[in-house]
Amino acid sequence: MEEILAASALSLGRAIRAKRVSSAEVVAAYLQRIDQVNPAINAVVQRVDERARAEARAADDALARGETGGPFHGVPFTVKDIFDVAGVVSAAGLAERATHIPDSDAVVVARMREAGAILLGKTNCPPGGAGVVTENPIYGATGNPYDLDRSPSGSSGGEAAAIAAGASPLGFGSDSGGSIRTPAHYCGIAALRPTVGRVPNTGAFELPGGLSDPRSQIGPMSRWAEDLGPALAIVAGVDWRDSGVIPMPAADPSSVELRRLRVACYADVGTAPPTPETWQAVWDAARALTGAGAVVEETRPPNLDHAWDITLRYWRSAKLRGREIERLMLDWDAFRTTMLGFIERYDLILCPVADEPAVPLGVEGNGIYCLPYSLTGYPCVVVRAGTSPEGLPIGVQVVARPWREDIALAAARWIETALGGWSPPPL
Repeated sequence: MEEILAASALSLGRAIRAKRVSSAEVVAAYLQRIDQVNPAINAVVQRVDERARAEARAADDALARGETGGPFHGVPFTVKDIFDVAGVVSAAGLAERATHIPDSDAVVVARMREAGAILLGKTNCPPGGAGVVTENPIYGATGNPYDLDRSPSGSSGGEAAAIAAGASPLGFGSDSGGSIRTPAHYCGIAALRPTVGRVPNTGAFELPGGLSDPRSQIGPMSRWAEDLGPALAIVAGVDWRDSGVIPMPAADPSSVELRRLRVACYADVGTAPPTPETWQAVWDAARALTGAGAVVEETRPPNLDHAWDITLRYWRSAKLRGREIERLMLDWDAFRTTMLGFIERYDLILCPVADEPAVPLGVEGNGIYCLPYSLTGYPCVVVRAGTSPEGLPIGVQVVARPWREDIALAAARWIETALGGWSPPPL
């Protein structure tokens, strides 16, 4: 069972297809693990045990008939509770939605299930699925598996906690201002926030997509970075409902040559000094990339401090008047233009996810390291690269040019291999 719970989702898929283990056995192991750890962490808030078992048997039967199956055929997964799941309460942490049962799946859920993956359940989030504290009046608070008195952050905190604790091998969250990235950092897992416009938001609560939602993007989360690209390939692409999705081809991370990469690296944004261990994790990751032949330069984009002001004005945009909104858009565009001018000279930006590891429950962490790349919509991969003196995970943020998830994923996998990546929590 321990091997199943520590394996990547891809390796589980290979083992199922090779009939070294059955989908039924894998699903049973994860349901048992949820039983073991969920009373402590409170991450999984809706379960579909019987349906999952039935779908696992069907997946095994399909393989027995000679059907090939894709990379995640028979592999379990979970999703943040903002995603509609047909026949399952989808509350998004709101009391008024405590009994809301959709009649169809969100596009991300539907595409994973069509690819043969098996939904285990839904994970906790803040009210409405937005915010950095994963606690709501329906399900309560989620704890960090590495220290139950610490936060898993938000808003995809339940998903990150479940994956880190071995209660799920693969899942999906959403990220507007760091809501995939910070939970991955706090919980020591790998995660990808794709380029905005890569994955349809259809069926995700209050993520309308298109022009009205220029920052939010759905992305995969896993213990191991190798799962992220194949998961993205399944859920990405036009669905003819989310007008913000662009039919952009995705390149293969395995074709990326690390020795050709130019990397800009910084460990201090200038306004929120990192802990010594956070600083060390960034430079350990930089040395790993240097060892692969990448050229790493210590530098950071200009005007990073503008991101906080622009974001605050965006959050308050409902109160802004015409000229104030126009000024906000002009400043936002100017920031994006400056960032494009910077990243033209580099393939990657390597930096912290946050200035410190997981904060105490109920405390809001500092999001200043994530916000610049929320405003630009660039793809970002988070991977564990260090540990605090208290034993808490420390992640780094690997940022690429628009639509170049392949480069960020290749670099993140190298960092993970060099520095160890996910390590089991003391549950």
